[in-house]
Amino acid sequence: MAIDLSTAGVSVNWAVETSAGKMPTTGFTKLTGIKAIPDINPEPSSLETTTLDATKWKTYIPGLKDPGGALAFTANNTEQFQTEWAALVEAASTGRESGLATWYVVIIPGLTKAFLFSGDPSPLGLSAIEVDAVLEVDAYITPTAISGWGAAPTVGE
Repeated sequence: MAIDLSTAGVSVNWAVETSAGKMPTTGFTKLTGIKAIPDINPEPSSLETTTLDATKWKTYIPGLKDPGGALAFTANNTEQFQTEWAALVEAASTGRESGLATWYVVIIPGLTKAFLFSGDPSPLGLSAIEVDAVLEVDAYITPTAISGWGAAPTVGE
């Protein structure tokens, strides 16, 4: 029987490659204050392959998946989060200059696998502000590769 899981304790972690083209297996840093992770489950486009021989049904093959460009990770806009995000943006920029990608891992307690992807973070802007609300910010990562579910790397706190 399957055991249902909660979102409690889910974490988003990052690390820059030390060797180009090789996802790090250690050295990941956890981002604190993340409140929402965007959908990273794009449906593939459907490419129609129907020929004139068909008399009843069209036929299709799966096409490319589109993660939708920059993905918004919502976080509490604290001094700590701003400092952590600035460090991520700086490390990613330095890595990119050397041909190294930045990798992200979403770890869900209770699962033996983690969700893995690489991408480029954008500097923080100012999200909408309302009366009597928590100050939040959308932090954007533009995916460059989506590995999907795989072995969870070692993550530091």
